[in-house]
Order: sequence, then C-alpha cells, then structure tokens
Amino acid sequence: MSNLRLKLSAPRVATAPAQRMRLGQYLIAAGAIGPDDVLHGLALQRRIDAPLGEVLAAEGLISPEDIVKALARQYGAQPVDLIRSPSDPRLSKQIPVTICLKFGAVPWLELGDRLLVATGRPGDFAQLCNALGERGETLMLVVADPQHVQAQIGKLYAAELAHHAATRVPALESCRDWGAHGRIRQSATAALWLTAAALLLLFPSAVLAIALLWGAITLLMTSALKAAALWGTLNHPRPPPAQPNLRDLKGFRLPRVSVLVPLLREKEIAQALIARLSRLTYPKSLLEVVLVLEASDKVTRNTIERTSLPPWITVIEVPDAGVLKTKPRALNYALDFCRGSIIGVWDAEDAPEPDQIEQVVTRFQNAPNNIACLQGVLDFYNSRSNWMARCFTIEYATWWRVILPGIARLGLVVPLGGTTLFFRRDILERLGAWDAHNVTEDADLGLRLARHGYATELLPTVTFEEANCRPWPWVRQRSRWLKGYLITWCVHMRRPRALLNDLGLIRFLGVQATFLATFSQFVLAPLLWSLWLSYFGLYHPVTDFLSSTLMTAIFTLFILSEMLNLCASAIAVSKSGYRHLLPWVITLPLYFTLGAISAAKALYELNRSPHYWDKTAHGHALPQGGQRKPKTHPRAGPLPASIGS
Repeated sequence: MSNLRLKLSAPRVATAPAQRMRLGQYLIAAGAIGPDDVLHGLALQRRIDAPLGEVLAAEGLISPEDIVKALARQYGAQPVDLIRSPSDPRLSKQIPVTICLKFGAVPWLELGDRLLVATGRPGDFAQLCNALGERGETLMLVVADPQHVQAQIGKLYAAELAHHAATRVPALESCRDWGAHGRIRQSATAALWLTAAALLLLFPSAVLAIALLWGAITLLMTSALKAAALWGTLNHPRPPPAQPNLRDLKGFRLPRVSVLVPLLREKEIAQALIARLSRLTYPKSLLEVVLVLEASDKVTRNTIERTSLPPWITVIEVPDAGVLKTKPRALNYALDFCRGSIIGVWDAEDAPEPDQIEQVVTRFQNAPNNIACLQGVLDFYNSRSNWMARCFTIEYATWWRVILPGIARLGLVVPLGGTTLFFRRDILERLGAWDAHNVTEDADLGLRLARHGYATELLPTVTFEEANCRPWPWVRQRSRWLKGYLITWCVHMRRPRALLNDLGLIRFLGVQATFLATFSQFVLAPLLWSLWLSYFGLYHPVTDFLSSTLMTAIFTLFILSEMLNLCASAIAVSKSGYRHLLPWVITLPLYFTLGAISAAKALYELNRSPHYWDKTAHGHALPQGGQRKPKTHPRAGPLPASIGS
C-alpha cells in the first residue's frame, strides 16, 4: 500500500486562482463533454439544488471519473482513486466522523505534519479546514469520487457509526434495555405463567371469566376506535389533490430527496427494483436512492454486484456489530450518509407511483412546520394470487382507506407503516430517528413524533407491493408486528402520566386502543370465538361466574364488532378497481384465525428474543399480467390488527 502511494506524483496544495474557470469549461476543454450538454445541465441546475457535476452525471452525460479529474484541475489538487489506494486506517482519530460526514471528506494519507484529505466536494474544503481550527491549517486537498469517499468513511469509522446507529434514540424512549437482566426476566415470566396455569387448573371458570371480561373491554375499545375512524372518514372526505409535475413546482428550488431501501437476503428483486424506481419522474440529480444491506449479507451483495446501478442509486453496507441486525438499525446507519433534506423509506418490493416524490416535495413545501412526516398509501399488485392475497389486500384497504384516514382526521396518534414514509430530516434526527431495537420501529416513531408535538399527514400517493399470501410467512410477519406493538406500549407506558400529559386524554385513550387492546384481541380471540358455545346452548365454563344478561351483552358486542369490521372492509373495496374483492369480505373472520397463532408466537418471543427481527420474504409473487391497478388513489397506514409493513 505504501509503495503504491509513493509511486503517485507528489500531492499538490490546492490553489485558488483568481480567475478559476467553471467546472463546465474544464470539462469542455478536456473533451469530456460538449457545450450543448453543459448548457442542458446548467438549465436544469437553475431549478434544482445540486452541483453541476452531479446533474451531468445523473443525466448520464459524463462519467464520475471525468468529474473527479475536472474538479482536481479546477482546484489545483490531485485526483486519487480510493479503491486502488484506500485511506490509511490509522487516521480515523485525525478527524471526527461527524466532520467527515458533514463535509463528505475522509483522511487519506499523512505526510509529515501534513494530512491529505480526500473529498468529492472541494468547494467545501475551506469550511472543513475552518471547522477543525488549528488542525485545519495542516490539511491538503485531494479529490476523489464521492461514493468512494463515503465507502472509506464507513470503513474507517465502522465501530463508532454502528454504535451510534444502535443508540440514537434516548434510553428512556427506547426498548434497548428490554434484554437487560434476561435470565431474571425469563425466570419471572416463567413463574408468572406457572401461576396462571395453576390458577386455571384450580379455578378454571373464574380465570376464564376474568379473561373474557378483559377481552370484552378491549373489544369495545378497538370497536369504538374503528367506529369513530369510520365516521371520521365518511363525514369528512377529502377531495383528491391535483397531481403535481415538474412544471408545477415553481417558486422554490427543488430539494434533494434521499430514499432508503433496506435489503436482506434478496436474490431476485434487484433488477425489478431498479426498473420500478427508474420510472420516477423527479430529477435524478436530486434523487438519492440508498440500498442498505448488512455487511454479512453475501446473497444481496452478490445480487447487486451483478447489477448495473445508475449513478443516483448508491449502496451502503452496515457493519456487523454484535447480534443486533434489524431494519431500524440499518436505517439509522445509512441516515448518516444521506445528503437529502427529505428522507424517505421504501421496501425492496415497492413500486411507487412515478410522481410520488413531486407530491412529497410539494406538500412539504406548503405544509406547516409541525408536519414532520408524510405517510403514503400501500396497495398490492398480486391481489388475485390466492385467497390469502385477496384477504390481505382487503385488510390493508380497510386500514389505508377507511381506518387510518379517520384516525388522522380525528387528531389521534398515527402509527406509521414501514414504507412510503417521508420525513423532514432535521426533525427526524432531532428525535433520534428509529429505535434500532424495536421490531415495529415505524409505529413507535409515529408515537414519538406525536409526543414531541409533531404531526403526521396522510398523502394519497400509492406504492404497490407484494401481498403476503402464504400462511407461515403471514404468521411470522404478524407475530413481529404484535410483539413490537406490545413492546412499544410498554416503553411509552413506563411513565403513564408523562404520556397522558404529552398526548392529552383522547389521544392517550387512542394509544391504549391501538396498541394494548389490539394485542389483547389477538391473544384472546379463541376465547371470544368460544362464545358461540353459549349461542348454540352448549355449556361454557364462564357461565358459572357471569350472568346470562352479561353473557348476552358480550355476545352482542362480539357480533356488532364483526359486523362493523365487515362493513368497513366492504366500504374499502367498493370503489372501481377493487370490486373483485367484495365477495371475499365475508371470509375475513376465517382469515384472522391465523392471528391467534401469531399472538402465541409473539408472546413466546417477547420473553425469549424480544429484538429478533423475523424478516418477511419478498419476490414470491409477481404482478399478474391481467390484473388492473387501481384507478383511484386511496387515502392514506395497517388496521390496528395489521401493524407495520
């Protein structure tokens, strides 16, 4: 390595000639590009907040290597190839990682008392030197490809960045201490289960009666929430907004948007993902799509290496650090490398509408400052795959088009979905971004946003993805959601009075219905189903303790709740493009029987592996050729029974 560096020409101190030419002039002089292409790039740059070199590269008019050479000539510095000659790993203590990330620079080589710093943004080099005080006086500029600089920062500061990604959220608002004292907690939980089992054996009727009463109370809570949300949606409809395009985005310079796409063990989806994202109409020079994968994920890495990525798509590898490997940890790590002022999240199988970024940018530009998050709508491209896919689509349609819009219009806490999310970056970082240990980081973040005085707004832009259409993957996905919902409730109920003060009484009760009551309903569903025994005149143990009048009231509540669910689902799929799902609405009670298995799995993992991320597999269903995508734009997040994505 050192011999290779010695063969390089001696590094030159960056100069600042009084009559420095512009970058376009250097590129034309070098024969790398024609004048017409430079004029085209300059015309685009008048509307967007991006350097000319990035605009030209994103338009495919010039290679990153030519830009590096031109910038080096412009600033009188030496170009370096950080792939062939990487940074000296001993230099990580020379410049704080926060400075490296802020200015897109990395220490490269030390020569005597001089420190050579590589950057793809030489125009910011003077500010970098000023930020380092006296140490900045000894820095020398070398120019490198920005993506190579980013990769070197990740290697030099891997341990520090990984630790930061796992601990961004304040401890009081995080569930990372849930695993502390694991043996003590497991012993206490085992003792609790043994006590419950003993009581059930000794006093079965009394225990079942108490459980049924709790099931009835939580059923009333969830039903009241759904009824209120349905009322809010039907009585306060919003007209569909005009679909913006670039010609409509006038009066402000367009911001850079960074969208994170976490990947894990994806071997089939990379080419299709790039094809779907290439349809986006937002200027590619302002669109930064970041594919986030674990360093140990050889399957995804091999897939990406076989794939030709456009310049607006980059790859971030999250270093291994302990046993924690979750989606929110990966998002937190990649966030440090993003340059956008708006941060978005898509899943690997997502197919966003082409103008989705324009809608996000327009709304953020016009929205009040307290609007921290825009949540888009999920829909599915394989709703005809099988019965489970149909029911999954109906369930999500009920949530995204009926329940969640009503929750938002009533001013309640919006539990975010895991994809088609867009944040104001400064607010996201102020809150510590995602809780790396929470397996429903999205819903938790929605609650933290509300507690800190920020609002989430639903944006009627649609992202199509794959409906979960196989029983065991459905159980695994739903158990993760249920486990995360209960953990989120426990974290925020550490100080109930503080939560009540932050949210107010109505929203506090809404949180109880959304998180605690939903989990309870899945756990106690078999007991509620057993009410049919009494309906058909068979003996039910709880009748030894509960009067016939009370049993009738509970059974009536159960029936009315089912009717409410079916009514909301029928309304959700009654629009053009979804009516083929109407006959299947009546089968939803059978579909949700798998929820009891999911709840049992969630309870087991809650004690044994609370931070285990049970990944949902993608790529098992492709869009049906004859399937029509919806013409309407459903209004934007899952039924309290359908948590996250």
